[in-house]
Amino acid sequence: MTTLVLAAQAAQGGGGMGLLIMMVAIFVIMWFMMIRPQQKKQKKIRSFQNSLQDGTSVVTGGGIYGTVKHIDLTTNKVDVEIARGVVITVDKNYVFADATSQAPQS
Repeated sequence: MTTLVLAAQAAQGGGGMGLLIMMVAIFVIMWFMMIRPQQKKQKKIRSFQNSLQDGTSVVTGGGIYGTVKHIDLTTNKVDVEIARGVVITVDKNYVFADATSQAPQS
């Protein structure tokens, strides 16, 4: 029985190399289909956060729409007006999108 198993393993020979090539191909496909688009999205969000200015309409991570009133770069906080006279302080990393670009498409 063991000689039969050893003979089968010897007959395969290059089977390990084919498996290695297949694993590399799967990793490359995952890179282009999942990891790379996510990195591009994160880079776009980060550039938006760095370009925030007073008066920009934003959406926070909690889904609150508002307008940027003040940006404090030393503490990395943003004051967002969500209603007339109602201002909340949000961490800059939780401001994700421009509210004007989030308008529903008709």
